[in-house]
Amino acid sequence: MKLSIIAFLTIVFTASVFAQKETQILFKTDMGNIKIKLYNETPKHKENFIKLVNQKFYDGILFHRVIKDFMLQTGDPDSKTAAKNAVLGNGGPGYTLPPEFNSKFIHKRGALAAARLGDNMNPKKESSGSQFYIVQGKTFTEQELTNMEAGMAQQGKMQFYIEYINKPENIKLKNRVNSLNRARDQAGLNKIVVELDNAIGKDFKSATFSPEQKKIYATVGGAPHLDGTYTIFGEVIEGMDIVDKISLVQRDKNDRPLEDIKIISAEILK
Repeated sequence: MKLSIIAFLTIVFTASVFAQKETQILFKTDMGNIKIKLYNETPKHKENFIKLVNQKFYDGILFHRVIKDFMLQTGDPDSKTAAKNAVLGNGGPGYTLPPEFNSKFIHKRGALAAARLGDNMNPKKESSGSQFYIVQGKTFTEQELTNMEAGMAQQGKMQFYIEYINKPENIKLKNRVNSLNRARDQAGLNKIVVELDNAIGKDFKSATFSPEQKKIYATVGGAPHLDGTYTIFGEVIEGMDIVDKISLVQRDKNDRPLEDIKIISAEILK
């Protein structure tokens, strides 16, 4: 009996370790190699990414949006056959993924995150099924981060109020807001904001950067204003010099590189 229990526990332990195995992926690009690892804590995004790599989905896809000191975006299958002047960024595999926000992951330099449509078209913040970006970022002063927190708090409170107004039980309030919008009555809308502040403002919890996060953004760099709004599901572990190199290329008014930069191949390393 003891041997059976020990054998069972060994199997359970081994299965647990195997389930948490780190997955690494190598992207070979026109400008060099970039190696990433996927987080186990975002399983839906991890599983989907592995599936697409195994299907050779990313082979031949372009980096269609590049912004220095911010990020590189790719994953649009339409880019494989796009003309030089084509506007890209709307393609995908035909499905989205539910967000997997995790406060332990931030938009530090090298973060890998899922692209998505904006809140006005995508209030659930669902991720693109294939498009992702790598954060290049920049460093920020403490004052810049403090100012950013204030802006994020204001934006977050407005989103909190919009969600409250759109609840079925608040249809009368929603009708008032719609009527004031049609009349372009800013004073009336401001009055409703005051009413909401008094009624539910205390229920809103503003996101702030921890001391450790501030240290990372001040020394390593990143794109802190994106925290909590896009799913981060991995990070670059080798090849940030290639990310920096790509960020320097010339691009058009839509931030597409003038000379195509391609993901030649993507392969799972382990």
